[in-house]
Order: sequence, then structure tokens, then C-alpha cells
Amino acid sequence: MRFGFPLWLAALLVINVPAAFADDHKKDAETLGFVEWVVLQDSGVRLKARLDTGAKTSSLHAVNVEPFKKDGKRWVSFEVPLDDHKSPDDAEDDNIVLQFERPVERTVLIKRKGAESQRRYVVKMDFCIAGEKHETQFSLTDRSRFNYAILLGRRFLGDDNVLVDSSDSFQAPKECGYQTLEELEQERDAD
Repeated sequence: MRFGFPLWLAALLVINVPAAFADDHKKDAETLGFVEWVVLQDSGVRLKARLDTGAKTSSLHAVNVEPFKKDGKRWVSFEVPLDDHKSPDDAEDDNIVLQFERPVERTVLIKRKGAESQRRYVVKMDFCIAGEKHETQFSLTDRSRFNYAILLGRRFLGDDNVLVDSSDSFQAPKECGYQTLEELEQERDAD
């Protein structure tokens, strides 16, 4: 009996102290709109992204997705055509296509209502949103029929403590540096 209370108290501290420190290190929740600007870090191009609490994994518009082996590991090459998601103000018809190669993190089977299930490659991509750099997993799929080239899902939103204001868009307090499509075209033409 003599050691019961101190032992119980020590066990209680061991259990609760790590949880208290974890809460101290978690960043405060940031509220963003249901649509925000995202900058792909490898290209510096700014694209609109939909923040979707209904999707678990984030998704990136990608075409010509081709698997290959590199150093014995699974990789994938893919293209992100920017002309599929230009605003109506962009009158030029020049096709700008970003090319990427990434290691495959995993594959997912996406169940689609009224259509066959689809297997997709998942890769990690670095991007900037609301003035902060992030890395998350993106499934690669043709999103040309959607309004937004990027969809950010719950895995990113939860990991990075982001809340979504579904009543408004473009709520980010800070912007990320980016390269305009005109600058990208000039750079491409100079090569």
C-alpha cells in the first residue's frame, strides 16, 4: 500500500506528459478557403487548388503517366499540361506542359460511382500554399474535365492542421512566390 500511490502517480505522469508536449508542438489551425492558390515547387507555377474534405488523398492533374524502374525501384514519369486549366483571360493557345519524374509511393484503387474502379499511382510532391512549403502525396489522374488541376484532401488538411471555410475562397493570409505562365513561356522559348 505504501508504494501504491507514488507508483500510480508516476504512471499517470508517464502517460500524460508526452501528450502535453505533442499538443504544444502542433501548429495552430489555419483556415483557408475552399479554393486557394498553390505553387508547385519544381516549376514555380501557380495553380488553383480545391480543398476537399471529402477526398482522403490529394490529386494532381497528370497525363501520359508512364511507370519505369530506376535503381531497382518503381518510378513514374508524367506531364501536367497547363493549358487544360488556363483562365479564360489567357487567350494564347500555346501548350505549356510541365514534365516530372517521381518515385512511386504506392498505388490506390479509386472507386468511382457509375464507372469502373481506377488504379492510380501516388507520388510525393512539394508545393507552397498560404506562404508555407509542404509535401504531401498526390494520386495522378486526368483532371482536365474538372475546374481545378489540384485537389487537396484530408490527409494533407489533417496533417497540416488546415480548416476549410466552405463559404469563401482565397482566404490565405500570405502568398507564395510564383512564376507566371508568360514568364514560363519566355523561358521555354529562350531554350
